[in-house]
Amino acid sequence: MIRNLATGVDGFTSNVFLVTGDRDVLVDVGNDFDVVARVREHVEDLDAVVLTHTHPDHVGNLGTVTDAFDVTVEGYDIDVPGVEQAIEDGDDIVMGEHTYTALHTPGHKDDHLCLYAAEPAILFAGDLVFSNGGFGRTDLEEGDRSVLVESIQRVLETVGDDLDVMYAGHGRSVQTDPYRNIELAAQAARF
Repeated sequence: MIRNLATGVDGFTSNVFLVTGDRDVLVDVGNDFDVVARVREHVEDLDAVVLTHTHPDHVGNLGTVTDAFDVTVEGYDIDVPGVEQAIEDGDDIVMGEHTYTALHTPGHKDDHLCLYAAEPAILFAGDLVFSNGGFGRTDLEEGDRSVLVESIQRVLETVGDDLDVMYAGHGRSVQTDPYRNIELAAQAARF
């Protein structure tokens, strides 16, 4: 099961997804709200934290989460404070009941990852793309619009048009034609 623990939170935070099953994983930890209490409403413990990237709105609660759960933090760049285990491009990661492939997708931030499970066709998009053709900012440090466009194209080539759901780092999840939303983001990012 996948739950957005940041639903209803007002403030500077990302979405925070609790993926439960064989391996209980928190995808991003958000910022500026009591994510530990929200995790404990559903599970006693966590097996891992997986970061899509390390902007403050996605990792602000990291110390609180690691203190509460004594959990390993996985991300693309172990040189970033708090990231303990590297996830390389193409690595397989079990989250919940499914195996996800890590896709290194820079452009919004150098350490950005998307996570894709071919079965059951789920994408955690982080801040690469959002609903209705939105895409991640490239005006921040490490942002690069042309690299972002390449990353979006890579995701399009990887996921296929049978994508069932896209969980974005901000805003709503996309359950109706998520592939088309990514296509729209690719078009918009080119201009």
